[in-house]
Amino acid sequence: MLDLSRQAGVYATRLLAEQGHDVIRLEPPGGDAVRRQGPFLGGVPDIEDGAYHQFFNTGKRSVALDVTTAAGREAFVRLAQTADTIVASLPLPIPEAELRALNPGLVLVLITEDERPELCAYARSGLLSITGHPDRAPVLMGGHIMYAATGLWVMIAAASALLVHRMTGEGQTVTVDIQQCFESFLDHGIENYMARGRRVERSGARGSVTALAGALPSSDGFWMLSLMDSREQWRMLLEWMDDPVLTNDETLGKYEARLARRDELLDRIGTWASGSTKLEVVSEAQSRHIPAAPIATSLDLAEDAQLIDRRFLVEIDHPAHGHMLFPRGALATIWDREMATAPRLGSANAEILRELGYTEEECVLMFERSVI
Repeated sequence: MLDLSRQAGVYATRLLAEQGHDVIRLEPPGGDAVRRQGPFLGGVPDIEDGAYHQFFNTGKRSVALDVTTAAGREAFVRLAQTADTIVASLPLPIPEAELRALNPGLVLVLITEDERPELCAYARSGLLSITGHPDRAPVLMGGHIMYAATGLWVMIAAASALLVHRMTGEGQTVTVDIQQCFESFLDHGIENYMARGRRVERSGARGSVTALAGALPSSDGFWMLSLMDSREQWRMLLEWMDDPVLTNDETLGKYEARLARRDELLDRIGTWASGSTKLEVVSEAQSRHIPAAPIATSLDLAEDAQLIDRRFLVEIDHPAHGHMLFPRGALATIWDREMATAPRLGSANAEILRELGYTEEECVLMFERSVI
């Protein structure tokens, strides 16, 4: 598989690598934008140590190739002739029709609209309107999480096209529009409005659908409560809190009353639980079959005992950073497949050029001319 995607699709090819596909990341000789995105392992900006590069390019091989040159395009043509799949952001190095003529059975996944700034696409999709507090400006989700989500769509497109190719033997072209991927995550809001006339709006740290749902304080952070709209769960919460004011208020037995007094009730629950740690609160809640979860930080996840026990986080000896826990990935965990660390820029140049039939002299000449 050839990976010519930008950030919107790079998680897709990581997932395909986790399944055992030979994914070749094609980059310009100076490296791509994913490598330059911080934070950086070790704290020093470097194209080899970006956290996003280290995660998203795990399990891939890197080829640095200047496809704007004649020699670079020729090398790309040879790569394309041998590929089963190309995942690419537009524009392509050569026209699609030429690719199809070179390799009629090719699965080609084209990513469109990903040249638009992420924040603009995020705002245009409507998603920005539902994150944050109702009386303040919208709040951005961090970590470029939307691009990880769109990567799932791109991976599904590639996997579906490969399945059709396996069934029919015919090449496939699938176009994935990133703007539409973003918008698909707000389909519940559109449905809610069309069917019920209710708008989904910003609700801050509290849920907008379930009456008693929201982030509540603890002594060491926050935890999430999401109480279903049932009398039984309300009764279990009352038994646990042992709060005579709430227990003796019979009107709260009705869901509509709890919904109307949502903020008052959540404030009271938060004050009651604030002296305990989030783990203490959540453990007790779950023992009583009350839906709750700790609001984990990235550091919490890095030391999560369950992720380690399930071998989602595995111990590796990183060639540059030594012994560390590393996220192997969900699909690699299912297949129990070890993943090579992210490649250094162009580290597979000589290997892949030899696979394509280039002689050592030709490789040296391409290097001297800055093609690779």
